[in-house]
Amino acid sequence: MSNKLLPTIAIIISMIIWSISGIAIKHALVSLPPLTMIIFRFTPAVLLMLIVGLVRQGHSLFALQLPDKKDLPLFVFAGICQPFLYYLLETFTYRALNSPTIAEALLSTSPLLSPIFAAILLRERVTRNNIWGILISTLGMFALLFNFSHPSSLDSQLSVGSYWGIPLAFAAVTAAVTDSVIMRRLPAKYNPLTIIFYAQLVSLCLFYPLWFFREGPEAVTAIDWSQLADIHSPLAISIFSVGYLTVFASVIAFILFCYALRQIGVTEANAFNNIRPAFTALWMLLFFGEQLPLVKWIGIGLIIFGLFVCQKEVKHAKN
Repeated sequence: MSNKLLPTIAIIISMIIWSISGIAIKHALVSLPPLTMIIFRFTPAVLLMLIVGLVRQGHSLFALQLPDKKDLPLFVFAGICQPFLYYLLETFTYRALNSPTIAEALLSTSPLLSPIFAAILLRERVTRNNIWGILISTLGMFALLFNFSHPSSLDSQLSVGSYWGIPLAFAAVTAAVTDSVIMRRLPAKYNPLTIIFYAQLVSLCLFYPLWFFREGPEAVTAIDWSQLADIHSPLAISIFSVGYLTVFASVIAFILFCYALRQIGVTEANAFNNIRPAFTALWMLLFFGEQLPLVKWIGIGLIIFGLFVCQKEVKHAKN
């Protein structure tokens, strides 16, 4: 248990951070176009990691390393999958869907794909209780998704907004799971900060041309920056949300998740994604008054129970 304690704590913190990121994205998109918001988010994130990595050269955990030429394709592919494809798809998913809770539920289905990818591509052992734990946790996740108070119509059960959000979410999940496999395959000599820095640097090289042709500098000049004088203005809230996404969601959470994934594996690490919608539902209840009926509390309980089942089996398999 002791060798899994730190990775478990790290991944839970990353999930808590990411569970708030959906709310932050919805607020950021109020005043900022999607691609402009992404550029504002990841440019300072890459610069922050560069500064930390260069300053802390003597610290193995935070020193920025130069990748070997033979490993460059993995870094490039990782950057294409996530952040580029994942966050492009995630941003438009949040824009299409009405509720951050529903968006988090759909974006947290990676545990369903992770055992398949891990078994085929990494030859990771996927045990029976891994599968049972993931299924129980996923059942709880869908209890958060459906609205059982209006069983008469499908539209009332799936209050998703634009249905384009559903395929966008599952495409994002596929990109995220693929990225998890790539991070697992990178040699152990690379620390998490190095992996995340180069992946996000690659993604920025892809984001900037797309932003330039779709939105461009005129999207920035069209923003009424004078609104920042009022800290309660929509623009000020959007910028504050981007700041949260930059420091916490794009740097801290990514590094913690990368560290945990490389310690405990793709299947077990991605199983924790099921707790993201549970935390998002709690934040929506505490700060925005989005009420949770009994069935959704049961869903949260199933998610937590499923994670315990998944963790227990992995522990027994190693003993």
